[in-house]
Amino acid sequence: MGYLAEVWRSYEPEQRRNIAIYIFGIMMYKFGLEFFNGSITTLATDRFREENAITKLGAAQGLNQAMQCVGAILIAPLVRKFPTRTVLAAAVWAFGLMTAILMIVDAATGGSVKKPGGRVDYGSWNPNAIFPIWGIAGIAYGMVELIRRVIPADIVGGDVNRLRRMDALTHIFYEVAGTSGAFASSSAISRFGNNYSYFMSPVFMALAGATWIWISALSFKKPVNTYANGDAALSAVEQDQRKQGYLKAVWEGTLGFGKSVYVGGKIIFGNRSFIWLFPSYSIALYLHRFLESSLAPAYARRVLGTSAWSQIIVGGSNFGELLGALTVFLMSNRVPTPLPWLRLDALALNIVWIMPTFARIAQRNVKWAWYTALCFLPISFGWAAGDVSLAAYVQSRISSMDLPDEGVSPLGAVMAFLYSAYIVLNAVLSSVLGKVIDKDFTANRNIITSLRQVGGIHFSVGCAIIMLATFIPRGAFAFNPKVIEGKQLEEMEILDGAVLKQGGATSDLDDDAKPVYPEKLDNSRA
Repeated sequence: MGYLAEVWRSYEPEQRRNIAIYIFGIMMYKFGLEFFNGSITTLATDRFREENAITKLGAAQGLNQAMQCVGAILIAPLVRKFPTRTVLAAAVWAFGLMTAILMIVDAATGGSVKKPGGRVDYGSWNPNAIFPIWGIAGIAYGMVELIRRVIPADIVGGDVNRLRRMDALTHIFYEVAGTSGAFASSSAISRFGNNYSYFMSPVFMALAGATWIWISALSFKKPVNTYANGDAALSAVEQDQRKQGYLKAVWEGTLGFGKSVYVGGKIIFGNRSFIWLFPSYSIALYLHRFLESSLAPAYARRVLGTSAWSQIIVGGSNFGELLGALTVFLMSNRVPTPLPWLRLDALALNIVWIMPTFARIAQRNVKWAWYTALCFLPISFGWAAGDVSLAAYVQSRISSMDLPDEGVSPLGAVMAFLYSAYIVLNAVLSSVLGKVIDKDFTANRNIITSLRQVGGIHFSVGCAIIMLATFIPRGAFAFNPKVIEGKQLEEMEILDGAVLKQGGATSDLDDDAKPVYPEKLDNSRA
C-alpha cells in the first residue's frame, strides 16, 4: 500500500482528481458494457439458425466494429468544439440509450423475462434485426472508445512513466469491473434470459456519463473571436464559419479520418522504429477479441451446450487482464519497455491448443466452463500486460512528434491506423473463421477439428508473427531491453512524494532511425 500511495502522490493534485473521476466512471461504463456484450452475444448465438450461428455472430460483431469507425468520425467535429469530458459523457449516454433498444423491441413484440421453469419467450422480431441494432450501438461504442484511448495523455501529459502507471491503474479497475461484470452477466442471463439480462446497462452507462462530466476541461479552450472588438461584419463572418453545418463538419471529419489512417500507416510502415507496432498492437488485439468474442461463445454453445457460460469464460479472461495490468503497474520501473510483455503475450497464445482437447472430454457441466476460464487467464494476462505497456509507449513516443501538415495529430493518426487495422482484421476473419466452425459442427456435430484449426493453428501463427516483430526495433535482442531505437525512456523514482527523473532521450539516432516526421514539435491533442 505504501508503494501505491507514493505512486499516487507522484501526480499533481488536479491530475489525481481527474484520474479518480475517470476511473470511477470507466468502472461504471465497463459494468454496463459487460452486461450488454454478454447478453447480445449469447442472444445472437441462440437465435441465429444453428447451421450458421457462429458465422452470423462474427458478421454482426464485424459490423459493430466497423460502425465504431463511423462513431469516431461523427464525434470528431464535437471534440473540436466542446471539452473532451463533455463529449465523452454525451457519448456514453447515447450508448446507454442504444443498449435499451433491443429490450424495447422484444417487449413490444411479445417477449418476456425468463420463466421460473427455465423457458425463454422471445418476441416475434426477426433475429436479423440484431445486425442494425448492434451496428447502431457500435456507433456510440466507437465514440466512447476513441476518446477513452487518447484522454490519458490529456490528463497526465506525455511523461511515459505517468502514462504507463495511469494506463495500468485504469486497466486494473477496468478489469475489476469487467471480471465482476462478466460473472454477474452470466448469472443474469441464467436468471432473466439473454433478452432482458442487460437491463442494468443503461443504468451503468448513465452513471458513467454523470461521473465523467466532472472531469476538468483539460487542454480545451474555446475559440476566440478575432474580430470581437473590431469590424462587426468580419466578426459575423467568423461566427458563421464556426456555425457551419454538422454534415459538412462530419464530411470534413470523414476526410480527416481517412487522412489520419493514411498518415498513421505512413508513420508506421515508413520506418523500422514503428513498423513492429502493427503486429504487436493490431494483430494482438484482434487475437484477444477473437478469443473472447468468437471462440468462447462457440465453445460454450457447441461444446458445453449453454451459451450463458461463455460469460464465465470471459470473466476468467478479464481476471487475467486484471492481473496483467496490476503486474505492469507494480513492475513499471523494472520493465521499462513493452517488449518482454509482448513476448510473454505471444507465447501464451499457444495455450489455446488446450481447447480441442477439452472439446473431446468435456461434459455439459458448468465446471468445464470454469476450467476453460482458468486456461484463458494466462492468455489474457500476457495480452493485458503487453497492451498496457505498449499503449503508454505509443502515447509517450508518438506524442513527442508533430507533423508538418497541421490538423493531423501524430498520436491520433497512429492510433486511428492501428485500431482501424484491427477492426478490418476482426470484421473479415471473425466471419470467415466462424463459417469454418459452423461447417465443422454441421458435418460432425462437434467442433473439435475447427477448434484445432481456428484455435490452435491460427493462434500459433499469431504467436510467431508477434514474437518476430518484437525483434525488429534496434536494441531489442536483450531479454529486458532498457533502450529501444537508441531512445532511453524516462524513468522515475518516487521518494517521499517527490518525483526524480532519471535518464532522458538520447540524440544519437541514426538518420534512418528517426521518425518519418522528425521535426521537434509540440504535444498536440489527438
